[in-house]
Amino acid sequence: MNKPHWLALIALFAGASAVAASPLFVRWSETGPTPAAFWRAGLALPALWLWALADRTHAAIAAKVESAGVLRKSIALAGFFFAGDLIFWHGSIMHTSIANATFLATCAPLFVVPAAWLILKVRTGALFLAGMLCALIGVALLVGPNLHARTSALTGDLMGLITAMFFASYLIAVSRARAHLGTARIMAWSTTVTALCILPVALASGEQFFPSSAHGWWVLIGLALLPQVVGQSLIAYALAHLPPTFSSVGLLLEPVVAVLLAWLLLQEHMNGLQLAGAGAVLAGIFLAHRGSRGQPAAAARRRHGRASTGG
Repeated sequence: MNKPHWLALIALFAGASAVAASPLFVRWSETGPTPAAFWRAGLALPALWLWALADRTHAAIAAKVESAGVLRKSIALAGFFFAGDLIFWHGSIMHTSIANATFLATCAPLFVVPAAWLILKVRTGALFLAGMLCALIGVALLVGPNLHARTSALTGDLMGLITAMFFASYLIAVSRARAHLGTARIMAWSTTVTALCILPVALASGEQFFPSSAHGWWVLIGLALLPQVVGQSLIAYALAHLPPTFSSVGLLLEPVVAVLLAWLLLQEHMNGLQLAGAGAVLAGIFLAHRGSRGQPAAAARRRHGRASTGG
């Protein structure tokens, strides 16, 4: 296993761990869930654009006009899909339990696998599918004690499932963009699109838009810096070196970390079934990783494209 692959694995798992803190920030926020989604993207922009402007080593690799058009479309779609992900994810957190929202949002691999096959021509084998199923069962066990089937939570549960669809689409779009552009510029441009898409929805929501104290602003800054700037940037970096199918399964580490954070910070206890679930998630990620060997990552698709076009 080469060094970029190991670095990508570390980045993916570190990114998942950073993103796992987002439900805590949303719950602590003094704004409504939709404005919190806007501030997550909007307050991240200064740091992301400073990074993009300072990073002169990752210019667009594809110089052809048609490639540039595909690149712009991929970045715009990534921003749009992530806006949908945040709107429905934050709404789900506020309308159902964090456990329900987390479990349904982690169903993204179920959408990534067929999409990657149709769009990116990435095929999966039996070992990968077994690992994905094992990890999803682990998540169900992990959040199972807190799952609810109340009719009143149906709206929030549906929003959690839609979150998974949007995030799956986001992973595919970023994976396509990473075949041609560096992490900094993708994050800066896509997050700009995300903020622009969420702003009118946040303003029309009728929810409290501005925090009412300095503490509230610090919560929003934390939401922007940790899950968005750090977490999503690490995930975007990893997608250049890992197939999106495995990345979607690897990100199932997020609910494991979220439960651990709830245990450490909110004094929520973990029982034996949840510990077994955490173990199943880790085992599933391991199996999916072994089963994903040979699947092309963005960098491999880029090299193939350059070889086949002579550039």
